[in-house]
Amino acid sequence: MVKKVNILSEEEKILSILEKVYDPEVPVLSVPDLGIIRKIDFENGSPVITVTTTYSGCPATEVINNDIRMAFLEHGYNNIIIKNQLSPPWTTEWMSEAGKRKLKEYGIAPPDKKFSVPKDGIECPRCNSINTTLISEFGSTACKALYRCNDCKEPFDYFKCH
Repeated sequence: MVKKVNILSEEEKILSILEKVYDPEVPVLSVPDLGIIRKIDFENGSPVITVTTTYSGCPATEVINNDIRMAFLEHGYNNIIIKNQLSPPWTTEWMSEAGKRKLKEYGIAPPDKKFSVPKDGIECPRCNSINTTLISEFGSTACKALYRCNDCKEPFDYFKCH
């Protein structure tokens, strides 16, 4: 009997580690789901992870970088390099479809293709109604807006498009 061995490439190993690093502000999204991992390279055998944060002033940037570093240390990578890249700027279009689905399941309306904060009509992640009203262009974090569903009466965050 031949025993099958699952051999991952080095890049696949790196990605599997990154999939266990979550956004501290939206803990259901891994950093790949969020779309902030721009590139995985290697320099002299060390992983180089290029990260583009959701916006340049994001307060979670240092936490995410530290969480990435700690995840790699736990897997025996002592010389990881994290590069922060601001250009091109991050866009919600870089989020994975799985990430958008996870947002909705968590109770946050995922971004749609509109690049503004609509006054109403964002689908409620709880009851799927589009009978919703904007309460504030700023929600629990700067990257979200606060809405209320007029049908189920629940407030919810909407992950703004960038």
